[in-house]
Amino acid sequence: MSEILLLAGIVVAVFVGYNIGGATTGPAFGPAVGANVITKVAAAALMSVFFFVGAWTIGPQVVDTLGNRLVTDSAIFTLEANVAVLFFIGGALFIGNYAGVPASTSMTAVGAIAALGLATGELDMAVLGEIVIWWFVAPVIGFWVSGVIGRYFYPQINAWIAIEPNRDGDPMLSMQRSGPVPTVGFSEGASRRKKIGALVVVAIGCLMAFSSGTSNIANAIAPIYGAGGLEMGPLIVIGSIAVAVGAFTIARRTLDTLGNDITKLPLTAAIVVAVVSSTIVIFLSAIGIPASFVVVATMSIVGLGWGRATRTTRLSDAARGEEPAVSVGALTRDEAGEEPPEIGEEDVSDIPQASDLFDPSTTARVVLMQNVVPLISTVAAFLTFRFVPLFGF
Repeated sequence: MSEILLLAGIVVAVFVGYNIGGATTGPAFGPAVGANVITKVAAAALMSVFFFVGAWTIGPQVVDTLGNRLVTDSAIFTLEANVAVLFFIGGALFIGNYAGVPASTSMTAVGAIAALGLATGELDMAVLGEIVIWWFVAPVIGFWVSGVIGRYFYPQINAWIAIEPNRDGDPMLSMQRSGPVPTVGFSEGASRRKKIGALVVVAIGCLMAFSSGTSNIANAIAPIYGAGGLEMGPLIVIGSIAVAVGAFTIARRTLDTLGNDITKLPLTAAIVVAVVSSTIVIFLSAIGIPASFVVVATMSIVGLGWGRATRTTRLSDAARGEEPAVSVGALTRDEAGEEPPEIGEEDVSDIPQASDLFDPSTTARVVLMQNVVPLISTVAAFLTFRFVPLFGF
């Protein structure tokens, strides 16, 4: 019977990994796919490779937190409880993926495991408190770092990089099959600047995939590891393969949402947000904190837009009470490669409204589902473990 339950736990863990692949590929490679730099298949392949690298190198720190530290007695991770926890995580993420919304896998997983600990009286409130505090602190850090970049460095970065979307024709980077050995090459007629831009946006996607692996592998395998069902190495391999399958299949929906529907965010801005958010997530993973990339990235976008818009006002003017012409749409006003004006000399007349940057209906759906998905996982797990006698708690 124990072998059957272990197999069932692995199957459900694979299901969770599958949905993690669907939920995280969009944020990582949505800008590259939306700008027609690479295909969805190429995005899935890169996601699979760099997720595994992150999971194998830094991921074990987060696995240990969720599998051993979040609950005071890992004995509650019975095989039956493992199957249930993973089912709630995977089921909630599947709802988000089906809606085409990349929900926070870390919040969803922590919610289900914390619900198990709370229902059994084995929840370590100190560890949970540490995680939750970082969940509040990390987005604030992302906001202010991005805000400083937006005010003082973004126009220079935009002028230097000048990444222009390749909306028409074949993808800028594709497999070349002209020779005996397939190679990766640029589309015909691509300028040197566009080539550099394409490489940059793909490299940032790979960084995001790596950061996803460091944090999200634990969401699929931590309960099984906590119960001592399998060693960490084989579990990481199994989880990463499941993520790869999700990246090649269900991730197509989130790639469409993040690449085309939700935002007209310029690629320069997307790169800044990705670097800031990925760096924060990798740092948190290294200290064993399961981080929500989605939340950090959202606040980074807001901070970058706020910082960019406040360039219309000098600090001395603000000290006299003059309000800056703040608009989230400020990120769309720069043409790639143009020389930026000095702070305080911005022309505010052409600053777009927020609706010019975000599609309101899609954004509302994303915000709603990102809160609903973790709530579904947490509430369902708590009610089940608290009131269903099947688990013997």
